[in-house]
Amino acid sequence: MEKTEVEWKYPEAIVTCEWLKENLADKKVRIYDCTTFLHYTDEHPSKPYDVESGYKDYLEKHIPGAAFIDLQNQISNTESQFKFTLPDVESLSSSFGKLGIGDPHHIILYSTNGLQWATRVWWMIYMLGYNNVSILNGGLREWKRHHYDLESGENIYSETVFSKSKHQSFFVGKEQTLDAMNDNSCFLINALTSDIHNGESTRYGRPGRIPSSINIPFSDLMDINTHMLKSPKEALSVFAKYNITKGSEILNYCGGGIAATLNAFVLYQLGFQKLKVYDNSLSEWAMDNSLPMELD
Repeated sequence: MEKTEVEWKYPEAIVTCEWLKENLADKKVRIYDCTTFLHYTDEHPSKPYDVESGYKDYLEKHIPGAAFIDLQNQISNTESQFKFTLPDVESLSSSFGKLGIGDPHHIILYSTNGLQWATRVWWMIYMLGYNNVSILNGGLREWKRHHYDLESGENIYSETVFSKSKHQSFFVGKEQTLDAMNDNSCFLINALTSDIHNGESTRYGRPGRIPSSINIPFSDLMDINTHMLKSPKEALSVFAKYNITKGSEILNYCGGGIAATLNAFVLYQLGFQKLKVYDNSLSEWAMDNSLPMELD
């Protein structure tokens, strides 16, 4: 990789709390809390976690003016056996419009428990061609660290028309993932923790990882305490050790297509273009006994 000064390629897609505070009164800025909580269970591998909307916490305190997005119930395919499954394009576009996402608004996404929920929604919006969307670096934790104002209650933005200008096939299924696994030129990146990657956990049923994948936990790309992204230079060094180049095809996966979007977001910011995320990830893969798993 080039040893030049490293900067984010699309800095407008990452805003600071200082910037947001100065722009709260801008009517074109629309802020959304995307928080979801996962409660891991040992009930059955087909149900590795319970999903809890962050709506209750949102009502208690949020950034002034922010509305709430319920990822599972408002913008996912609720008929799928897997959580957070991407819905069809028309349904997703309609849902975004009902939430008030669309021209001429600058959409700001944040969450309270890490950046991965915001990056999931960011990719869902961005893949449909809407570029005026950013994540709040550090999320609510950083906002509170600055002792900025919070409010309670609910805000709902007026509906708008979400007009998709394109549809990138960013999220993929198990067939494309299987093809990538068999393609020596493609990098598979597991964004989960090392214990799951190494096969020490049976959270998703069969232990292990998709064969030939490398492990870059999403937590390696942000400060766990502050939820701030690591610097571009620090982030690039995480990937550099695997000889991943800007021309490489990269397929990211995790447990359910959430954490992997943070890896993909950082890669995109570093100038990598050939990026995919396996939508249902190990929630689907590990439950299909016809698909291979690899252990240390």
